Amino acid sequence: MAMSIMAIALGMDAFSVCMGMGMTVFRMRRAVWAGMWIGLFHILMPLIGIVLGHLLSTRFGTIAEMAGGLLLLIIGFQMILSLVRPSSVHSGTGYTSDASLLVFAFSVSIDSFSVGLSMGLFRTKLLATVFLFGLTSMMMAWTGFYLGRKTGKFFGKYGEVLGGIILFLLGLKLLLQHSI
Repeated sequence: MAMSIMAIALGMDAFSVCMGMGMTVFRMRRAVWAGMWIGLFHILMPLIGIVLGHLLSTRFGTIAEMAGGLLLLIIGFQMILSLVRPSSVHSGTGYTSDASLLVFAFSVSIDSFSVGLSMGLFRTKLLATVFLFGLTSMMMAWTGFYLGRKTGKFFGKYGEVLGGIILFLLGLKLLLQHSI
């Protein structure tokens, strides 16, 4: 039960960020791939965290989350700027390259690395837990994309700006929670 709650908590970031991205003209095929990558990273990151947890200080987990927060700030700011960009320059297709999709999925999944660092201290069914994290995050990402796509239609051209504000605020939250 505790691991299911932790999986949902980890997936909430993916849900929120993907809902913001879904408000853009983000193709559903890319959303499916993004959700799968997010799920995969939510499996790999805790595993890597557990392995490296014995070698690295807990300070590294904070630095990793801050880097993820900074990435979200940058992506969100770029989306907010779409309101002032001329429409001929802005294609509205979002982050469509494979590399940017991987960076996006990685930045959403970075918090699961810190969870992995702490999970090394608990006796848990490791593979079942990380697969639960991955499956939950993937499903929540897909739900976020879907809901973002549906609500984005109501916001029109301001949907991408709203999505950018969501990403920006999530990035700011990550940065502020570690600077205090």
